[in-house]
Amino acid sequence: MFDEIEFEKIKRLPKYVFAAVNELKMEGRRAGEDIIDFSMGNPDGPTPDHIVEKLIDSIKKPKTHGYSASKGIYKLRLAVTDWYKRKYDVDLDPETEAVATMGSKEGYVHLVQAITNPGDVAVVPDPCYPIHSQAFILAGGNVARFKLEMNENLSLDEDKFFQSLQETFENSSPRPKYVVVNFPNNPTTITVGVPFYQKLVEMAKKERFYIISDIAYAEVTFDGYKTPSIFQVEGAKDVAVESYTLSKTYNMAGWRVGFLVGNQKLIGALIKIKSWLDYGMFTPVQVAATIALNEDQQCVEDIKTKYQERRDVMIESFTSAGWDMPTPQASMFIWARIPEFIRDIGSLEFSKQLLIKAKVAVSPGIGFGPHGDEYVRIALIENPNRIRQAARNIKKFFKEYKEKNSKS
Repeated sequence: MFDEIEFEKIKRLPKYVFAAVNELKMEGRRAGEDIIDFSMGNPDGPTPDHIVEKLIDSIKKPKTHGYSASKGIYKLRLAVTDWYKRKYDVDLDPETEAVATMGSKEGYVHLVQAITNPGDVAVVPDPCYPIHSQAFILAGGNVARFKLEMNENLSLDEDKFFQSLQETFENSSPRPKYVVVNFPNNPTTITVGVPFYQKLVEMAKKERFYIISDIAYAEVTFDGYKTPSIFQVEGAKDVAVESYTLSKTYNMAGWRVGFLVGNQKLIGALIKIKSWLDYGMFTPVQVAATIALNEDQQCVEDIKTKYQERRDVMIESFTSAGWDMPTPQASMFIWARIPEFIRDIGSLEFSKQLLIKAKVAVSPGIGFGPHGDEYVRIALIENPNRIRQAARNIKKFFKEYKEKNSKS
């Protein structure tokens, strides 16, 4: 009898392809193998001392141990809006245009649940961070995809983007209600400038859709590039919300602190659904997050410098190993096209072989969508010595693979 009961939402979710690599990685570690792990975007550095110390100070106060506010304490929401004012000269109301979330992923999923009606269509360019598309599936909506195209310098090819977006609207029934953008992009590291958002906001008002912008990697930038916010565009609050996380900027991944800001109607929907689902983050975590946003930002510069050093070492050493890859302007990833001589096996099999033969773990591009299958995502979460060791292992693997296949 119970075998006949189906969970339709779960059935609509695709197989989690990263699980295959994770399983091989854990098997290797259990066997005592030294696996060099670039597969997850999990910062390896400690949270800065002044943030940790504020948490400890706050947690010692019994009054912080009770239920908190589901939309975030006022001082944290004020710190969020002050951050936007300092960084982008954008004015936001901490009461109606900002909400603190348990990481940007939780906030994004709950927002999508609040605003999606059955059958609604969201446009999500591909490749994408998986939850950007799957949140709409879980909410009973549908997703329209198109290929995310980049220029040689890893900036967005805006002409192709807007041509593809327009074609998607013309060919979709029902017409999409939402467009999701994520720049600097995970996984591709693609970047944009303010003019992109100007065009997107103009199109949103013409075609009557909302924009959900994710700038999780806004502060992890290199070589003079500065991540813009959609709210630098006049009138963007009429059509958009934007999400951010403290995970990468402050090495606070496990703390689960993020926020969404922008359009009052969408933010109001998120606040309402959160009031039914949770009591907010533990108050001391929110107090510490307030300090992170408000106080000395030298720690952010130090974290950026670390990632830039690792990026440069990886580009140099992997290129020497026979794997050419572009130099990203932002994020903690490299989106690397699989070398041509082995590309035909696909990103999942390539990732498995790299793990088995070279003891190097990466994320297969197919896990980010159909257009990612010629690539892998490499996270900059190992130190320079480990990166150079990985390059030596990969060079040996490539040599053995070529020799084996030249004979067969």
